[in-house]
Amino acid sequence: MALLNYQQSGEGENLVLIHGLFGSLENLNMVAKTLNQDFCVTNLDVRNHGLSFHENNMEYPTLALDIIDTLDHLNIESTHLLGHSMGGKIAMQVALDFPERVNKLIVADISPVQYPQHHDHIITGLQSIDLSKITNRKQADEQLAQYVDDKGVRQFLLRNLHKVADKLAFKCNLSFIAQCYPQIIKGYQGSHVFQKPTLFIKGGDSDYITEQHRPIIRQLFPHSKAKIIQGTGHWLHAEKTAAFNNSVKSFLSQEA
Repeated sequence: MALLNYQQSGEGENLVLIHGLFGSLENLNMVAKTLNQDFCVTNLDVRNHGLSFHENNMEYPTLALDIIDTLDHLNIESTHLLGHSMGGKIAMQVALDFPERVNKLIVADISPVQYPQHHDHIITGLQSIDLSKITNRKQADEQLAQYVDDKGVRQFLLRNLHKVADKLAFKCNLSFIAQCYPQIIKGYQGSHVFQKPTLFIKGGDSDYITEQHRPIIRQLFPHSKAKIIQGTGHWLHAEKTAAFNNSVKSFLSQEA
């Protein structure tokens, strides 16, 4: 059994954080650094990301089992669970498949639905970077800019680069992510219902959660409510960190 890479900090009730596609646990550090004042925060790298193991399968039930295996290793019987984007889909899968392990669920800017294939240019751009001809992120950025216009997105993606034996390499497994992409865009495939408190936090300018998603959200998470953080997009926790963290703390402090 392979375990996910993790960082743990703080004391109190358990709270587990799960990042999104092409990310790593570093992406949610800004959340962990505030919430670890009140909670024991475990920040995870999803398989094929960060410093976790690589395996060519990213079906959500399997990704959920990765979380459960790591919780078992850490002797965490139950926890609050927060996931952003793909991490939100993993968190929902854990809650639906293993409800006894989840106290409260927080889903950041994602719905339990299938999304169109919209990362092809990113995957192609990352795979096109010739690591044998570059020595720094600036050179990588120049190559990636031919495929990805947004500088902020490029900076996020290129945080995956690190030095291995004085050469740049990707921490994430691009090949496996590309092959598993049809699995990653899938919606929830099961028939379970999570009966505990759930919070969906939406970026006001993001279209990852829409009015059309409300029926399936209500069906799967009947005790859910929504919070919209205005003036933010999909990266709401990075764009308005204080507002995001306050929403999380307020929800977790409420009596179930």
